[in-house]
Amino acid sequence: VQLQASGGGLVQAGDSLRLSCSASGRAIRTYDMGWFRRRPGNEREFVARITWGGGTVYADSVKGRFTVSRDDTKNTVYLQMNSLKPEDTAVYFCASQYYPVSGTWKYSGQGTLVTVSS
Repeated sequence: VQLQASGGGLVQAGDSLRLSCSASGRAIRTYDMGWFRRRPGNEREFVARITWGGGTVYADSVKGRFTVSRDDTKNTVYLQMNSLKPEDTAVYFCASQYYPVSGTWKYSGQGTLVTVSS
């Protein structure tokens, strides 16, 4: 599976942005999909996950502000980000095929940069 995130950009604090993750090479409808980010100087961190059945999990730092969704007919996953904060500045990327026992992901793709100015 090849994954490509898009939709990043420069916004101001309080603005909204929607990221997309397009998958190719295999249908994603039976896979959990996830969003991660890497902030400047930080390790990769989990942002959100959506199960193949539509269940969602969020990091505490984004809960109530971010919403993950999926459109399996388009093989695409979305991350709606509202009330953005400067600390949300990061490269965001998506992942697919989650292994719950190990907590790892099989595939991850190219990221998209989100910059939030204060």
